[in-house]
Amino acid sequence: METIRVGNVGAAVEDIQDRLSSIGYQVDEAERSEGSYGRSTATAVARFRLDHGLSLGEEVDAATWSALVDECYQLGDRTLYLRLPNFHGNDVRQLQERLNVLGFSCGPVDGSYGVHTEAAVKLFQESIGALADGMAFPDTFDAIERLRHVWAGKPADGPHPQGSMGFARAASVLEDAGIAITAEDPISRNVAGRIWNLAHATVEDCALNLVGSPETADEGTRVLIILSTEPLPENVATGVGNIMLDDIETLPRRMRSAIQSSDTTPRAVRIELPVGAAAFTVSDAQTFAVLLLDAICSAFDRLEIA
Repeated sequence: METIRVGNVGAAVEDIQDRLSSIGYQVDEAERSEGSYGRSTATAVARFRLDHGLSLGEEVDAATWSALVDECYQLGDRTLYLRLPNFHGNDVRQLQERLNVLGFSCGPVDGSYGVHTEAAVKLFQESIGALADGMAFPDTFDAIERLRHVWAGKPADGPHPQGSMGFARAASVLEDAGIAITAEDPISRNVAGRIWNLAHATVEDCALNLVGSPETADEGTRVLIILSTEPLPENVATGVGNIMLDDIETLPRRMRSAIQSSDTTPRAVRIELPVGAAAFTVSDAQTFAVLLLDAICSAFDRLEIA
């Protein structure tokens, strides 16, 4: 593109001024009304270049224009997916920030839609029961927006502590949350039974129920937790959120996001247990049960379910 500098006038200058103003850089109204590249426009461009690691200067060259366009994207302005060269811009940065807070790590927030961001999008889509294809369409953006009360105002790079809870808070969850647990196979049924035993040993009036199938959950159930050792088929939308029992630190946040995104009655989340080829022992089952019960208590603490 042709470099735009002080003294230029016209539609291209007006576009630059509009974009600068939209992201908080001040341009005099007189210059904007005339569409003229004057001193205030040059100062705004110089500040923008400095803020975005570009070479010092007051002109809009190709690199400055590209950075300005990227910075003006808002989440939802375009479909995002993995491609070469990667999508990059403010909308990608917003997506990464929100997914990181929700527990689906994109890694460092760099504004580039790379393989780690695609993987995080797939995990989020799977957690809400959507088609996990890694393509961020309006449905994905809408699901993230519905969780605004979870991610708004929180730092994208953490820390987001969700560790062990005190007895009183855990007891409150187990007594009042209206949770039912079921399982799809013998190993996960073993783990589900151990969760039930631990919960009922924790509090006398435990309301966490163990049910044989989703259909047998009683009317008081507000959230159904389904355990399984089987992976979901790839790129299949189930309508029920699926999360992996892998990153223990983010498990409560991912569980909470999946529950709040669920549109089933009762709300449901499927948790996939990482059972490998090695023999599964009693100790493994007990470890999973302890981890899951703690994550359940953390996820449901102060969680309002309509």
